[in-house]
Amino acid sequence: MSEKRLTRKRVVVTGGAGFLGSHLCERLLNEGHDVLCVDNLFTGRKDNVLHLMDHPLFELMRHDITFPLYLEADEIYNLACPASPIHYQFDPVQTTKTSVHGAINVLGLAKRVGARVLQASTSEVYGDPQVHPQTESYWGHVNPVGPRACYDEGKRCAETLFFDYRREYSMPIKILRIFNTYGPRMHPQDGRVVSNFIVQALHHEPITIYGDGSQTRSFCYVDDLVEAMIRLMDTPDEVTGPVNAGNPVETPILALAEKIIAAVGSKSEIRMHPLPADDPRKRRPDISLAKELLDWEPEVDLDTGLERTIEYFRELLA
Repeated sequence: MSEKRLTRKRVVVTGGAGFLGSHLCERLLNEGHDVLCVDNLFTGRKDNVLHLMDHPLFELMRHDITFPLYLEADEIYNLACPASPIHYQFDPVQTTKTSVHGAINVLGLAKRVGARVLQASTSEVYGDPQVHPQTESYWGHVNPVGPRACYDEGKRCAETLFFDYRREYSMPIKILRIFNTYGPRMHPQDGRVVSNFIVQALHHEPITIYGDGSQTRSFCYVDDLVEAMIRLMDTPDEVTGPVNAGNPVETPILALAEKIIAAVGSKSEIRMHPLPADDPRKRRPDISLAKELLDWEPEVDLDTGLERTIEYFRELLA
């Protein structure tokens, strides 16, 4: 642990009751920091942080970041936004507001109190990429009027705001572009491919694949992703990102389904359905910058991560 992390800090995690946010809160508490988890519980769940509620350094605040925040902080991690297509397309206007108004409010708070602020961005800023693998210098291939645009363009605008605040006010900002992440505490109905397949396999229901299964994703275990976030926050002020964080091992969706069926010991069959509009065919991060700036790369392989995630869902569904 760096000397910097030995100093106890007041850390705000927006979206802290979500899948990724709850793991980040847990890690920050383990490092001895005061953690304020801010969440409106739209997609986040109190169950995700229930085990933290009695911790003397933890606090949960129910709040929607499309409205201003008034509190004290040394560091802010802005993770608030629905991240799965089912959830962010449920109310696309609110999704855009969460990314854009949320970024403005979080940046305003950081400016007032002099806090460092990290934006959890996404590989979706690359859209359906025409460059493979994706580097941070690639500007993306996004449909601005498609059904996924509320999330894709909302996150792109949030990045714009972060860099404009940096240029105008010299604020210490950090931007992490997060690729597909999985692990315990994923929402069982979030529509993401790993949770979908595991829940279907545990119920011995047909595994639903959209497209022919040849499309690829790169799956990063949640603990590895949290490590990347903390390392980026710890970098000097001149390091802003954006930095890709994800697993550079590419996996076809069909191969993932077969792997999960085997790991669960399921009787599920695989059924193909039409590919949704603007669904990316390929997605794999180039993590050269993360290796260089953060000395980071994923350590948990897919088999190990899936085993832990399947065990979580077994207990949850039981």
